[in-house]
Amino acid sequence: MEQLADYLGVALIAGGSIFTFIAAIGAYRYPDLLARQHVATKPQVLSLIMLMLGVCLMVQSATMTWTMMLVIGFQLITSPISAHMLSRAGYRTGRIDKSALLIDELGEDMKSGDDRA
Repeated sequence: MEQLADYLGVALIAGGSIFTFIAAIGAYRYPDLLARQHVATKPQVLSLIMLMLGVCLMVQSATMTWTMMLVIGFQLITSPISAHMLSRAGYRTGRIDKSALLIDELGEDMKSGDDRA
C-alpha cells in the first residue's frame, strides 16, 4: 500500500510540474494581459493541488497533510480574487484591448460615473 502511495505521489508531482511548465510557456507565448492571466491562473491552481496531494501521499504525515489542505483551501479562495483584481487593474491602466471584449460592463459602469464597480 505504501508503494502505491509513493507511485501516485510521484505521478501527481510530475503532473503538477508539467502543468506548471506549460503555464509558464503559455504566459510567455500569449500576447495580451487577459490571455496571459488565464493561462497563469487556471493551470496554476490545478498544478498546485496536484503537487500538494503528491507531497501528502509521499510524506504521509497528518500534520503535513493538514498544512497542505490549508494551502489548497487558501489558494482556491484567493486565486479568483487575485485574478479579478489583476484584470480590473489592467483594464483601468489601459493594458487590455477593449475591442476584444464581448461585453464591457466595467466600461459602462465607469462611463455612468459609478466608480465603485
